[in-house]
Amino acid sequence: MLDVCLLGSGGMMPLPYRWLTALMARTGGSSLLIDCGEGTQIAIKEKGWSFKPIDVICFTHYHGDHISGLPGLLLTMGNADRREPLTLIGPKGLERVVNSLRVIAPELPFSIYFLEIEGAQQIFEMNGYRLKAFRVNHNVLCYGYTLEIDRVGKFDVERAREQEIPQKYWNPLQKGESVEVKGRILTPDMVLGPPRKGIKLTYTTDTRPTDSIRENAKGSDLFICEGMYGEKDKAAKAVEYKHMTFYEAAQLAKEAQVKEMWLTHYSPSLTRPEEYMDEVRKIFPEAKAGKDRMSTELVFE
Repeated sequence: MLDVCLLGSGGMMPLPYRWLTALMARTGGSSLLIDCGEGTQIAIKEKGWSFKPIDVICFTHYHGDHISGLPGLLLTMGNADRREPLTLIGPKGLERVVNSLRVIAPELPFSIYFLEIEGAQQIFEMNGYRLKAFRVNHNVLCYGYTLEIDRVGKFDVERAREQEIPQKYWNPLQKGESVEVKGRILTPDMVLGPPRKGIKLTYTTDTRPTDSIRENAKGSDLFICEGMYGEKDKAAKAVEYKHMTFYEAAQLAKEAQVKEMWLTHYSPSLTRPEEYMDEVRKIFPEAKAGKDRMSTELVFE
């Protein structure tokens, strides 16, 4: 199971009714934050979620509307006497950027581990999920992310009995663990069927449409994608500043065959994104205009 909350849906500057970019996902007692714009702490509080389980924070890039909330969040974590280490993931320059921001948050009671993304894509395995960063096309180095939770095959009771595997070892085998019993190695493939469909979330902002998005979002249960502009007369502006329109995002969702798409990262001038959704749904029917604290629970089929 994966709980997902779009904490902030705004781009460039916060508005009284819209915080800046941030997404939070929770699974198995662990919480992941992608981007940390101004107002992220308030959005988490308004949602009723906790800072404490956040153990990974990822950044798409280092523009202010995606990272300006980090120093305050670190201070809040420190003031709560957090002791567990925190992992930060982001493009090249991560440690330099974060340490510059930490001039106003120098003393923290926990360690920070920096993982800088190398190359066009990189996979991180942690906390029961797989996180993949993939390069997109903005005017600075920028990455999108997919988060996947695998699901093992169904446990075959008859196969276990036929091979005389004692029942007390069924549970670890079902969890994917091998067991040694009196010199005999019991492996999960002896009792599990083929892998079943897992859970997949894709998140990308501040980019033009790219093949990397299309390929990595393919088959996602939820695709959260930048829609900077809903107005069709701003298509040229989207190209110039390397952002996306609602309609380009919808076309990506259609081509990637995702189950559902949420738009996010709106221009401050875009006050009513819902007004454009009828046209967007002509391209991709399962599109929604994202808004602050919009959330869902992704579960195994």
